[in-house]
Amino acid sequence: MTGLDPVSANRAFGGVQGVWKHASAATGTDMTFAVYIPPHDQGATLPVVWYLSGLTCTHANVMEKGEYRRACAELGLILVAPDTSPRGEGVADDPDGAYDFGLGAGFYVDATQAPYAPHYRMWTYVTEELPEIIGAHFPVDMGRQSIMGHSMGGHGALSIGLRHPDRFRAVSAFAPIVAPSQVPWGQKALGGYLGPDVAAWRSHDAVALIEDGARLPALLVDQGEADAFLAEQLRPHLLREACDRAGIDLTLRMQPGYDHSYYFISTFMDDHLRWHAARLG
Repeated sequence: MTGLDPVSANRAFGGVQGVWKHASAATGTDMTFAVYIPPHDQGATLPVVWYLSGLTCTHANVMEKGEYRRACAELGLILVAPDTSPRGEGVADDPDGAYDFGLGAGFYVDATQAPYAPHYRMWTYVTEELPEIIGAHFPVDMGRQSIMGHSMGGHGALSIGLRHPDRFRAVSAFAPIVAPSQVPWGQKALGGYLGPDVAAWRSHDAVALIEDGARLPALLVDQGEADAFLAEQLRPHLLREACDRAGIDLTLRMQPGYDHSYYFISTFMDDHLRWHAARLG
């Protein structure tokens, strides 16, 4: 595959879990992503589910702990998991080394502020560059795409899905940051990457996008009631209120006893993939 370097490949549930690296034009760095290809007939093309990870994560977190391969093999779904930020020499990080900004915390936006603008272009990477690579090199039917994510990645999935409703047939999230303009994680990230003009943040805020007219037919969100970030950072009731006003069919499932971890995500991953598969055809 021209321009792609294989990192690893492992047989799983009759398919192949691969990891790939390439030089990204969007970020100006090397980027790594994971792709699970389920068993399929030669020449067949399959629907693709994009999974966006949360703060501090890479492609590896869901790949190692998400427990999606059995369902993907059964349902005939390709799953793609990109990294969460650019990495490497010369890539700016949070000046204080905090976990919620900089490396591992790209927030799926194209930064406009120094020193982040040259490399932090995760919106372009996830919505343009990586889909072109996946479409060119893997057996995907790009007419059947869906997207999901966790926490910061849930924010990314919701905002990308709301801005590209014709591309994604299904959108779901685990414990998403639904209104980043209104919570500390989002205010720090959007302010740092996009600058102080809060009007510029609205296109990367799911609740604001819905208020401004963006629509999807349906959303599925799972949220743990024991999540330590629920009240301050996640605030799913804001999404429920926005969807109610807009007439969007939101299924918001509050899960007693579950926290923010992959123990939570892996428990409900099968439900989400089946929800996606039903809409992908």
